Amino acid sequence: MRVIVTKNKIILFAVCVITLIIIAKLFYIQVIDDEYKQIAKRNVLYYQTQYPARGLIYDRNNNVLVSNQTMYDITVVPREIGNFDTVELCKILNVSETTIKQSLTDVEKKYKNKGIASYQQTPILKHISIEAYTKFQEKLYKFPGFYTRAYTARKYTTTSAANLLGYINEVDKTDIANNSYYQQGDFIGKNGIEAQYENELRGQKGVAIYTRDVLNRIQDRYKNGAEDSIAVTGLDLICTIDSALQNYGEKLMKNKAGSIVAIEPSTGEILALISSPSFDPSMLDEENRTNNYRKLVNDKNKPLFNRAIMSPYPPGSVFKIANALIGLQENVLTPDTYYSCAMGYHVGRSVVGCHHHPSPTNLTQSLLMSCNSYYCQVFRSIIDNPNYENIYSSFDKWAAYCLSFGFGRSLNTDVYGEKGGIIPTTKTFDSKYGKNRWKSLSVISLAIGQGEIGCTPLQTANFMATIANRGYYYIPHIVKNIEGKGIDPKFTKPLETKVVTSNYEKVIEGMYLAVNGSGIGNTAGRAYVAGLDICGKTGTAQNSHGEDHSAFACFAPRNNPKIAVAVYVENAGAGARWAAPIASLIVEKYLTGQISRPYEEARIINENILNKN
Repeated sequence: MRVIVTKNKIILFAVCVITLIIIAKLFYIQVIDDEYKQIAKRNVLYYQTQYPARGLIYDRNNNVLVSNQTMYDITVVPREIGNFDTVELCKILNVSETTIKQSLTDVEKKYKNKGIASYQQTPILKHISIEAYTKFQEKLYKFPGFYTRAYTARKYTTTSAANLLGYINEVDKTDIANNSYYQQGDFIGKNGIEAQYENELRGQKGVAIYTRDVLNRIQDRYKNGAEDSIAVTGLDLICTIDSALQNYGEKLMKNKAGSIVAIEPSTGEILALISSPSFDPSMLDEENRTNNYRKLVNDKNKPLFNRAIMSPYPPGSVFKIANALIGLQENVLTPDTYYSCAMGYHVGRSVVGCHHHPSPTNLTQSLLMSCNSYYCQVFRSIIDNPNYENIYSSFDKWAAYCLSFGFGRSLNTDVYGEKGGIIPTTKTFDSKYGKNRWKSLSVISLAIGQGEIGCTPLQTANFMATIANRGYYYIPHIVKNIEGKGIDPKFTKPLETKVVTSNYEKVIEGMYLAVNGSGIGNTAGRAYVAGLDICGKTGTAQNSHGEDHSAFACFAPRNNPKIAVAVYVENAGAGARWAAPIASLIVEKYLTGQISRPYEEARIINENILNKN
């Protein structure tokens, strides 16, 4: 009898425990854990994302560069798709049955391969007309699992500045994984300003919640819209770009590969940033991107590659100015230092050739005539300076000067995708020659901007702005103002170089005479424009893959400078023939609004260098 009682108690106890567990579980599910509540909610509520309009992008003169247009899509939620009349659907949307069936098959594949979740809205027809959108909205209840989506897409009012502006695209898995703000079907900036200022431009999504009946038809606003949230429009941006100057620069660079960068020295604002070949930004708008992106990727001329900020060109003779400034600061050079040139610099079997010009030359004349021999001797006096313990110490100091000019590192701009260029280190040459097995003559090509040096056009234009300011620069930037926010304070702080102001004045005289001098040997005479006082330096950068690159860098006017420019034309030969006149046309257009040499302008525009090589 006792055994039976004990067994009954055990059974009763077990039943009580199980009952308590079940109650606890039900309490957890119904009260604490809202997963099932959310599932139930999704079954009776429809959450319609309200996409905000992206902020507009203006140029410095308040001309709209990028605006918005409304687009309409048909989307589906895989797990909600029920029976529907395919013929009627095709008639409403004016598409073929094949198109609908193929689109639904593609969605099913994505769902099975876990490319999308069963409850996510996925587009099956994009960019339908407003008429089809309206008509379908009225019949939506007949097509379970089908929805409409209205959103704003980009519209470009300019045919230039494609790499600078960038484009937007639908988010991918990586975007969603990296930022919880985004979900399937959202859009994100993928390049240029659109990517760099995504957080400011995108705005804030909202949501409208509707109830659904048992037939899945959308009814009224849930709680009369009390739990809805309003989409917040993105912030407008004002660029530093002068769109007229940008358009003109791209016109000059038509059928040429290379870059033009123009900066306002007193602010660091980028006035034009041209990479050529380029393309019309509307090629990558919402309607045309699918067809055009692959074409641009496969184009042998690489129009998607932003040469202005990514291409580390050898600076050539433009870099002589940097070595002159370093020599002056290190007291191994004065304006009255003379060196001879016998058609080049000759030491044993080592020869750095030069063109014919009067000899010997002093500092001003060396810049005016662009003497290679002069700068070989200046460079060796810097590297072999007896005030330093060894070549490693002197070379490190030389490299530190270069870095202070903004070379060999990122300038920390807001231009998306900026690269840092190249300034070699002692490790570079230890690797090449062996430790303690190289000397100044081993790296003599650095004297004239060749060898291991690589400078982006943006860095070179910034260097010209630094010279224009006599020793300091503002970080180059592309956005002038953000609606209600201003810009990052770092763009308003001057950055000093390691060379004192007085030494800049000494090289500016040579740069001025190189363009404006009337004597023998001024190498940049083709950049002369009466009354503009352009100060500049030509460069012919050696290129192991073809004809030399044509380079020129300048600022103007000499006093109170308003613009600094760097121009590179790939495989075009001498800097004086192409880069110098292009830069002078840019300067003249910006400072005066007109061109005094239409013949030079026509020669530049009509020349097809790109297809000659």
